[in-house]
Amino acid sequence: MGCALAIGSSTVAGNAWSADKWGADQGYPTGWGGQFSRFPEYRVGNYSGGFEGMFPHHIMEKSPTPTNLDVAPVKNFKYKWGFFNKSPDDYLDSWSTTGLLICRDSSIFYENYRRGRSAEMRFTSWSMAKSVTSLLLGICLDKKLIESYDDTADKYLPELKGSLHGSITLRNLSNMSSGADILHDRDNRQIYPAAFTSGAANIAQTVANWNRRQEDQGRTYNYNELCPLTIGMVIRKVTGMSMSAFAERVLWQPMGAENNATWTTDAQKNEFNCIGFAATLRDWARLGTLVAQRGKVDKTQVVSESWIQECTSWSDKDRQVRVGVASPRFGYKAHMWHNKSDGSRLYFNGHHGQRVIIDLPTRTVMVHTAVDHDGNWQAELFEMFDAATKI
Repeated sequence: MGCALAIGSSTVAGNAWSADKWGADQGYPTGWGGQFSRFPEYRVGNYSGGFEGMFPHHIMEKSPTPTNLDVAPVKNFKYKWGFFNKSPDDYLDSWSTTGLLICRDSSIFYENYRRGRSAEMRFTSWSMAKSVTSLLLGICLDKKLIESYDDTADKYLPELKGSLHGSITLRNLSNMSSGADILHDRDNRQIYPAAFTSGAANIAQTVANWNRRQEDQGRTYNYNELCPLTIGMVIRKVTGMSMSAFAERVLWQPMGAENNATWTTDAQKNEFNCIGFAATLRDWARLGTLVAQRGKVDKTQVVSESWIQECTSWSDKDRQVRVGVASPRFGYKAHMWHNKSDGSRLYFNGHHGQRVIIDLPTRTVMVHTAVDHDGNWQAELFEMFDAATKI
C-alpha cells in the first residue's frame, strides 16, 4: 500500500518523491485504473473528487447562509518534534498529506494544500463518515424519532427480526460491540462487493445475511463496517428519507456549510455510510467546530449537548470501549475515537490518514487529509495539535 517518507523539512526531496509515487507526472489521474484504492498514483485524484465519477452518490446542498470563517494566520507557529522545532509547512512536506487546516471557532489559524489540491475540492472521509453517522443518530434521538439509545435495531427494522444485527442495541452497534464473528481486515473483501462496489450491491441484504455470532453483544470492541451500516438502515427507516436528504435538512444546512457535500451509495441508492462522505476542508472544520461547541452553531442547537456528552463519556454499558480497554492507546464511543480518558479530545478517523481532531476545552479543530497511513505521521500530527491548542 506504499510507505510514507519521513524527510524532516526537505521540501524538494518530499515533492520529488511524491511526484514519482502519487501520480503528479500523470496529472493525478482518477478512475478505476486505480482499482478503488490499490494503486497510489490514483489516490490523490480519487480521494479529492474522483470517487464521485466512479460511484453513485447523493448530493447535500450547501447552506443558503453559510457561517463565516475568518482567515487569521498565526505567524511563526512551531511545534516540537524530536530535536527540531517544525512548522505545519514542514509537516506537509514530510508526509503524504493533501490538506491541513487548523481553526478555533470561526478563525482559521492555518490552511494549506499539497499535491495540486485546493480549498474548493471535496475530500473523501473514508471512515470519518461513521462520525457523521453518529451525529445523525444523535439528532434522531433528539427528535424522538428513536426512543432510546438502548433500543435494538429490529424495533425499527422489522425486516431484521431474527437476524444477528437486528438483535443488537444501537449503543452496542455504535460502539462496535455487536458480538458478530467478523474481522475488518478479513471480511471487507466480502462485504464491500456485496454491499457497495458491485452492480447488484445491497446493504440491507448484506446486513441481514450476516448471522455468525462470536460472543454476546457489548463484551468486546471489534471494529467493522456492518455496525454503522445497520445504524444507517435505522436512520433511513425512522426519517423516511435518505441519510443524505436528512443530513442536508438537519445538519449540513443548519451547520452553515458553504459547499455541497456528497455521499456514495450502493446500487439501491442507499448510502454506504461506513465511508463515502466527501466535503471541503472548511466544511469538515465546521463539523468539527459543531462538536467543539457542544452541538451549537451561533444560537442554533443543531445536535443536542446531551448527545455530545454521550459521545464523550462512558457508563457501565460502555466499559469495553473505554480508553485503554478498547486499545492500550485509544478508546471509542458512538463512532467517535478518543485518546484521552476524560473524553476531552475526540476525533473522526478515516483510512489513509483522514482526521478531524477536536479539543473540547479550547475548541481547537484540526482537519487532515492524506493518501497513506504508513509511518509515524500521526504521533507528529498530535504533537502539532497539542501546540495548536496552546495558541
